[in-house]
Amino acid sequence: MSATITLEQVINFLLEAPMFGDLDPSELAEVVQIMQIQRLREDQNVFRQGDAGDGWYVLYEGTAEVIKETDIGSRQVAQLGSTACFGEMAVLDGSQRSATVRITSPSTAFRFPRADFQRLLDNGNLSAYKLVYQMALVLASRQRNTTTRVAEMLRADSEAEYREGLQPIINEASLAE
Repeated sequence: MSATITLEQVINFLLEAPMFGDLDPSELAEVVQIMQIQRLREDQNVFRQGDAGDGWYVLYEGTAEVIKETDIGSRQVAQLGSTACFGEMAVLDGSQRSATVRITSPSTAFRFPRADFQRLLDNGNLSAYKLVYQMALVLASRQRNTTTRVAEMLRADSEAEYREGLQPIINEASLAE
């Protein structure tokens, strides 16, 4: 993990991150003013499902996993690496976290507090609006992927049910009759 991160490194990194690709350096400098740098250790939860949605993150270095908890257990639904953004739904709707994000290797993340980001939006900051647009694109892509996965699971279930329905019902008892 990097010992110190310079402002130049932050700007260059964010310019390469997909979420920030439409921002020019001066717009990015406005957003960086609200950014916090967080050092995270392996097995640390960045946030847990159900927590207040108080900010969004960009993974600078390291890895993390997204875990969805249900009444029948927990399941990893995504793995995250450098430049991955997460927690952005909280910026858009202020709802509770929909999943847990756990660090899987020593990491550094850039955190953008929701209240500070909301102030940028309230002040008509163009860079904040450009980021909201990028968030919408990311969320739309994730929704498309989720819809495709659900359709594939439903198709697999339907095919299995169809195959089971075609199996002859023969057992030793029916042959003896």
